[in-house]
Amino acid sequence: MSGLDRASLVVIVVTFFLFLLALFAKGLTHDLLLEAGVFLVSVKLILMGYQNRAASDSILEELRRIESVLIEKDCST
Repeated sequence: MSGLDRASLVVIVVTFFLFLLALFAKGLTHDLLLEAGVFLVSVKLILMGYQNRAASDSILEELRRIESVLIEKDCST
């Protein structure tokens, strides 16, 4: 597996760009915490999706390995 997919990276970059835009438009006000929170939630959701995909790929690989062992056993009997 080679890291995050292209769509996830695009979402992170666009969200970060909008965060920087809001930072310069609003300045260092209390709204900065809200903007930072939105950015961090977006990144966290994307990373959780990546972790779920990695876990499901691992489970799928293990199921394929078990299936091949069962097929070999069935053919040998």
